Amino acid sequence: MMEFEIRILEGKEFDKYYQAHKEAVFEEDHSYVLWDILSEEELANIKRLKENMGKPYQLCLAAFDKDDNFIGWSWGFQENSTTYYMCNSAVLPEYRRHGVYGAMLDKTLAILEAEGFQMVYSRHCATNNAVIIPKLKAGFLISKMEIDDKFGILIHLHHYFNEKRKKVMDYRAGQIKPDTEIKKLFKL
Repeated sequence: MMEFEIRILEGKEFDKYYQAHKEAVFEEDHSYVLWDILSEEELANIKRLKENMGKPYQLCLAAFDKDDNFIGWSWGFQENSTTYYMCNSAVLPEYRRHGVYGAMLDKTLAILEAEGFQMVYSRHCATNNAVIIPKLKAGFLISKMEIDDKFGILIHLHHYFNEKRKKVMDYRAGQIKPDTEIKKLFKL
């Protein structure tokens, strides 16, 4: 039996080992480095958002009708330097099917894109078509499924602001064949 020791390392010490060995270990994993496809502005936004993690960004939207009656909401929070989790949205039953959810979704995406997030994701009960369909129309992609003890079967939806990332997701899902850009990115 081989003997070994497991140690806890500080970040800089760990990174030294990781950087020295990551290419050899992950050489064939068919992934890419996100930072390689981002613009300088996107990289600056990520840096700013990462610095914000002491107090993660949070967005709380509320909808009101013309008489100032509260009719719906949408809220979520920054999960890391690139990702926003759109946690909870709802429209009161009597106000559904009037474009309220779609308007909140459009506003949310506009704000988050302006903030510099790379991706927005959400999780929904698999039968919640009232939310899933508008999100698919807004450019979200089904990314995975989850079985949750609390909510049952959930659909995960991802929205990418960077078109290259969206294209990679379409490629990963088998929706498109690799074009020149994807072949270059994955060194195919």
